[in-house]
This record gives sequence, structure tokens and C-alpha cells, in this order.
Amino acid sequence: MNYRHAYHAGNHADVLKHVLLLALLDALARKPAPYFVLDTHAGRGVYDLQAEEAGKTGEAEDGVARLLAWARNARPLPTAIARYRTALQVEADAAGDRQRYPGSPLLTARALRQGDRLAACELHPEDAAALKALFKHDARVGVHQRDGYGAMSALLPPKEKRGLVLIDPPYEAQGAEFDAVLAALRDALTRWPTGVYAVWYPIKQRRTLLPFLRKAAALPARQMLLAEVLVRRDDSPLRMNGSGMLILNPPWQIDSEIASALPGLVTALGEPGARHRVEWLKQEAA
Repeated sequence: MNYRHAYHAGNHADVLKHVLLLALLDALARKPAPYFVLDTHAGRGVYDLQAEEAGKTGEAEDGVARLLAWARNARPLPTAIARYRTALQVEADAAGDRQRYPGSPLLTARALRQGDRLAACELHPEDAAALKALFKHDARVGVHQRDGYGAMSALLPPKEKRGLVLIDPPYEAQGAEFDAVLAALRDALTRWPTGVYAVWYPIKQRRTLLPFLRKAAALPARQMLLAEVLVRRDDSPLRMNGSGMLILNPPWQIDSEIASALPGLVTALGEPGARHRVEWLKQEAA
């Protein structure tokens, strides 16, 4: 409950998370049947990058601002990055202010078609109230002031039968959070084994992630894809040096789309020692 994303909105981790989120949503939209999205840690939905909170950290300057500056001259622009840039421009045009930055629930809501549905969970009272106000006129979006892990038990499986669960916790206590993620995934897969699950995680020192990834590989999902961007060497446990996303049951060919985008993110956001990887953590035959 102490974490407030307003201090970190638009940082390099947000850029990776949102580029991959939109790629996953577009993959779901390639089929006409409706889909459902559960955002377990939704935040307030939209952020002012000129506000005091963002100004205290300046993280957006090294994140989304650097990406947009690079994208102005990059040719050709990878499909997933171009999609993200367009989504940011849509929000800027709608708000008349380029400092208004969309979080994952607003990006998702703008991607929904008629018949698709989003459940956005946020536990912090102030942020949950802001989220409810943001979507008060959108019947496709339900806002729940509740624990996101509990929502996975309550709301899965969805009536739509297909869709995505985005798990993006604050990792205030990193080891305990990984345990909570694994427990929630294990339960959710028994309820909805065909759902797509996208777990974002921070990287300080990559080697500390090995126990989590080893346990994740034992979960009952046939396919697990790993996508990571390090913006600098992972030699300091005191700062976030990169981030990644573990995708269970990834949509067909999403690995190729992600692989084409990550080098651009490294170029745009990286310092010396920056690198990326896209790997199958688990790939069983259907």
C-alpha cells in the first residue's frame, strides 16, 4: 500500500510493459470473438508527468521521453513500438496535453472493441477512486477496489473464455511478491488453463530471479515466453536496472513481434551494458 506509481510513471519499465501489453491485446483482437482483460494492480489509470510526484524522480525523462525522441528519427520503426507511440499520441490529442500519460488500464480500455471487457483492480483508496472516475462512462470497464490476487480467484474464468491477465505488482518485498505471484498463477491455471497471463517483474540483479523462473517453469502451462530489457549492467542491487515480462500461453507468433521490438528499446533507452533477451522458458508441443 506504500507504493504509488505516480512517482515512476513513464519510466523504462513502463515502456517495456506497455509495448508488450499492446502487442498482446492486438494479438487477441485478431480473432473476432470478445476477450476479457484482468489488470490486477491497475493504479490510477492516467498520470500527469508535470506533477510533483513525477518531478521528484524524473524517471519519465529516461523512459518514455527518450523513446519518443528516438522514434522520431528511427526508420523503419518496429511494429510494436509504432503501436505504442500511436497510443501515446491518441492520449495526447484527447487531452490536449503531452504530459498526460496513460497507464495500463487506459491503454487497455482504448484497445477494447465493443463486446470486450476489462476488470481493473486497485487497492489504494485514492487511486481506486481516480480509476472509477476515469471509467465512469465506459460500460466495458469494471473497477474493483480490492486485492488483485483475490480477484483472480473471484473473476476467473471469464464468460468470454479468452483473454489476458496482467499481473504488475509493486514488488515492495520482492521475494514475498514472487511467492504471491506463483501461488496466484497456480490457482488461476486450474480455473482458466487457456488464458494468457503476463507477469511483469523488475530486474536489479538478474541472478536473483533464477528461483522465481525455475518455479514458474514448473507451473502447468505448456508455453512460457520470457522478454527482458536491461537498460544498464545488472551489477547493483540498489536500483532497477531493467525489467521483464513472463508470458504464459502466449499468442501465436508474438515471440517474433517482441523480438523485433526489443533491440529498438535497448537503443532508445540503454546505457553502456544494456541488452535484451527473448527466450522460451518452456515450450511443449500441443
